[in-house]
Amino acid sequence: MISDRIAITTNRPTEFVDLTSRLQQAVERAGLRTGRIHLQSLHTTLGLAVNENEQLLLADLEALLKRLAPAEATYLHDDFSLRSNVPEDEPANGHAHARNLLLQPSLTILVEEGEILIGRWQAIFAVELDGPRSREIAIQLEGEFARRIADGERRLIELELERQLHADPRPVGDPMRRLVEAGGKRFRPFLVLLTSRLGPDHDPLRAATLAAAVELIHAATLVHDDYVDESPKRRGRPTVAAAEGPARAVAVGDYYFAKATRLIAELGNADVTSTIAEAMEAICRSQIDDLEFRGRYPGDEAAYLKVVRGKTAALIAAACVAGAQLSGAPAEVVERVRRYGDAVGVAFQMTDDVVDFSERSGKPMGQDIRERVLSLPLIYAIEDASLGAEIQELLAGPLPDDHLRRVVDLVSRSGALERVNRQAHGLVRAAVGELEGVDLDGVKSTLVEIAESVVDRHA
Repeated sequence: MISDRIAITTNRPTEFVDLTSRLQQAVERAGLRTGRIHLQSLHTTLGLAVNENEQLLLADLEALLKRLAPAEATYLHDDFSLRSNVPEDEPANGHAHARNLLLQPSLTILVEEGEILIGRWQAIFAVELDGPRSREIAIQLEGEFARRIADGERRLIELELERQLHADPRPVGDPMRRLVEAGGKRFRPFLVLLTSRLGPDHDPLRAATLAAAVELIHAATLVHDDYVDESPKRRGRPTVAAAEGPARAVAVGDYYFAKATRLIAELGNADVTSTIAEAMEAICRSQIDDLEFRGRYPGDEAAYLKVVRGKTAALIAAACVAGAQLSGAPAEVVERVRRYGDAVGVAFQMTDDVVDFSERSGKPMGQDIRERVLSLPLIYAIEDASLGAEIQELLAGPLPDDHLRRVVDLVSRSGALERVNRQAHGLVRAAVGELEGVDLDGVKSTLVEIAESVVDRHA
């Protein structure tokens, strides 16, 4: 069992604070796969509830609470002459205590396959009844946890990222710090740490520097991607381009490409420097290819794979290779983890494509279609003899919401999503197969779990 706290600051009574995304982040941090997450309010005027997060409904619920326990009614609790040892700043909040009887002090939410199990329209709320206040909610997670990289190594990556960002000028450091602190899977730096154990020269501190540099490269690509795609939010927060403007976004991305390159060069390993430089070249080439192929949207499978191997798989494979090279791993091991990383990277992007057609993706359904991002499900759906022509006709137009919903429906009916899923699972099996027959110094099981987790997700 893992225990934690969620701290919130409320602004008024009565206020509904949506906890859903923060609870999902707690599940992901803990590695809980199947089990329960228990919530307990630590305040007698802070309730818990599950309901729809829709503003008119929340207004109705607030009005209901006010009608059932109005603030202007008489409450013995508010008569301080009848109570002893009452502090001078004690609020008259009998109505808030009465309203809380209509809510719950605790909740238990199920977790399946690493995802909080709630309905399509449901959200998990803390309901402030006596704000503004600073509040805490206790949470406990129990069940089946995935095996995780040692907490010490996780902490090492976060400390190194924090150290590097702390040293940077605020105009570039602050926007990047907001992006990094918003979360993320830290998928690529974990791969660096794992593969850095595969050679005789393993050095955790040098590996952490390399891992942080790889994560900064990844973050810099996100900053630029968000500017190019005109995305308003990333990980629930405004993108650098949205918050700071396009010029600042370009400068921030460029700065961290340069800084990461310097950090890697200072490690003094020419092979590592070359590996990461080649990956950065591949990323830039894929951006050019992506723009070119969007002119022939939705393209074909060969074009899609060319872009994906550069845009996504190149840095994932480089993370695996560079970690192994840094520790002096044998050439055969380096090549095996390169092929592993390439297959995992392509499978990762294929799964992302499928997730884009899900309402649980965390972004508007079909957003990538509207932005004309290459999508393998769409490519396969157009091959369908009975549905493909209509999809192509819809894509040729401006795609208002009803047309976009029709495209999503047709893709789902075509069987393309299942086909992409099968292909992604096949790539994961191939990636795991690359780990057979070589000495991986005890990290094989974790690499297998990471590969399998790529296709076992909904966001």
